[in-house]
Amino acid sequence: MTEQTENATRLARPLIRLAKLVGVATSYVGMSHDYHEIEDDVLVAVLKALGIDASNDGAIEQSMESILRDCRSRLVAPTVLHTVGKPSKVLVNVGVLEAPQASITLEDGSEFAGKIAYGAGDGSIHEIDDTFVSTSSVILPEGLPAGYHTLHVRVGERTQDATVISAPEKIELLDDMKEGSLWGWMSQLYSIRSNGSWGVGDYEDLKTLLVESKRRTGADFMLINPMHAAEPVPPLTPSPYLPISRRFINFSYIRPESVPEYATLNPDGKKQVDELHARVEPLNGDAQVIDRDAMWRAKMHALWIIFTSGRTAERQAQFKEYLAGCGDELESYATWCLCYDKWGAPNGRPDNWERMFNRDSVEIRELRDRFPDTLEFYRWLEWVATEQLHAAQQAAREAGMKIGIVADMAVGVHPSGSDVWWNPERFAKGATVGAPPDMFNQQGQDWSQPPLNPIALERTGYKVYRDMVHGMFANAGAVRIDHILGLFRLWWIPEGKKATDGTYVYYDSDVMLGVLALEASRAGGVVVGEDLGVVPPYVSKSLSAHGILGCAVEWFEQFDGEFRAPHDWRPYALASVNTHDMPPAAGYLEYGHVKLREQLGLLSGPVEEFRASATAEHNAMLNMLVEEGYLDKAALRDELANENEIVDALYRGLKGSPCKLMAASIVDAVGEKRTQNQPGTNNEYPNWRIPLADGKGNLVPLEELFDQPRLQEIAAIMRG
Repeated sequence: MTEQTENATRLARPLIRLAKLVGVATSYVGMSHDYHEIEDDVLVAVLKALGIDASNDGAIEQSMESILRDCRSRLVAPTVLHTVGKPSKVLVNVGVLEAPQASITLEDGSEFAGKIAYGAGDGSIHEIDDTFVSTSSVILPEGLPAGYHTLHVRVGERTQDATVISAPEKIELLDDMKEGSLWGWMSQLYSIRSNGSWGVGDYEDLKTLLVESKRRTGADFMLINPMHAAEPVPPLTPSPYLPISRRFINFSYIRPESVPEYATLNPDGKKQVDELHARVEPLNGDAQVIDRDAMWRAKMHALWIIFTSGRTAERQAQFKEYLAGCGDELESYATWCLCYDKWGAPNGRPDNWERMFNRDSVEIRELRDRFPDTLEFYRWLEWVATEQLHAAQQAAREAGMKIGIVADMAVGVHPSGSDVWWNPERFAKGATVGAPPDMFNQQGQDWSQPPLNPIALERTGYKVYRDMVHGMFANAGAVRIDHILGLFRLWWIPEGKKATDGTYVYYDSDVMLGVLALEASRAGGVVVGEDLGVVPPYVSKSLSAHGILGCAVEWFEQFDGEFRAPHDWRPYALASVNTHDMPPAAGYLEYGHVKLREQLGLLSGPVEEFRASATAEHNAMLNMLVEEGYLDKAALRDELANENEIVDALYRGLKGSPCKLMAASIVDAVGEKRTQNQPGTNNEYPNWRIPLADGKGNLVPLEELFDQPRLQEIAAIMRG
């Protein structure tokens, strides 16, 4: 069947040409192969969010002329990609009878001593201001080392620099993954509490989880929820996928008693901290809901006591070294925290500090001068959090884990967070990120996050993205990229529009994947891309070419109502039975997703229709498990009585795949049935606030976790 496309008349329209020129999709094909052409008003609004005027015919023509002039008049693109071990051709705009000269300053500040060659351009000739412009090229040699370098280009009297991202062609598999696979657990850290927790799982609990999962089950990694930075004071946003900043980490996960200065507190200070802990200790026993706000009110007070007790000269020197390494980026988050602390939460009103002031405002400088200790406190919290997360990863590697922490990278950031407030020029203004309608959410999704501006990314050498990826690999053995399709294209929803009324905006995926390859290779790490949903074939091909693993979710591995046998899954993937957006295995088998969506009014059609579809899917899965020998057919006579056996069969199926990484879910291992997150909801459901409990609702504390018979049974399957 020929795929439907736009006709010649539509393609000739100036608005369509302008949109395509800057990577804005004017049509798309949905998950059900349904074809859509984007309405003009959506295109105009998305272009405006990119800083491009398309409000009328004259503006459209002027915008196109300006964009083309800029591209043709500059000497070289601001960011160029080089593949290590191969020569790379970089186009240079030159005048008639002109030739470029070039040199390279390496990342360490030294001059590249290798030979730089020159060649022909692409044959194009353009006229700008009565002057003809053609192209030549600079050939970056195959011997250029990996790193972030600066290319200096001279043509006559004109000079221009470009950032060179010199990256490996692909990420090499870990030795243990080349001929086999590794397995580990996936968990929501906040949900797993110990006796030492303050009501929410923390970095010390993570250290225990990592070490004990290796010692007691043989696991080689732990995939956890995003650890990105959050608000400084309650109320805290429950979702780890709506962070304040992706550059820094969440200091609410600090364990106060693990801060070195706690051990040297005077008796009165230590007593105060212990009393604060005792006040929230009962939260650890609540099996119904996580109370982050109560936890943080007590913990923040305790950490202030520890902070004000002072540090040894050695510790202070370490702190200063950390601050020097962070530079101005930490000031953005610490200052935002100070403003939030003293002036309250951003609320979107014109008279709110987040709207009235920016990083250069006199009022901001005065606030920083007025409260230097509080500002330093927020810097210190980030340092301590980084130390504790890093210590957990170190403990995992010392325990023998091949990977350790698999960190999760959210798609974007909170629209009123520090990243957006301090550096608004990095983001599109007037649009949010989401997803078009699909079989899992028929109304589409609006995640409320402003997208990074691809034009600004290129102009700045992708520095904000490079720093974020580098920071994540500093404390993890692998990084999972949520919605990795966003490195190729993101669904932008103009302000005031519904999630269905958006379009895709394209990014330079080669450059962004190159950054991932460079940072992962430097760290000896692994990258996993969550590539579920509507993913064009070229995306999967590109991820594989770069050595980036995709995701294979057993319940999603189906086509035309039939489930693929696990042995037919792709090897380059992280395999799991489910995701955090689904009920655990036992809950899914009992149609928990149908009941919850009906209860919350998330269905666009009759519930009977959705229930029938879920029943057909359920039966098809069990039939596949039986046919492939993972499940005894006799178990189907009484599914509820044999639920554990069916869950085991799902994991036996997982082990039957060739996937290089396989993850067992902690919630499945204890029999939990409640979902952690229901997409399309906010406070209608306690998303990201479900404590770890068994199928009967009994709390499962960390001290008892690895003694659970079901956990050991699933671990035995994964080891087999």
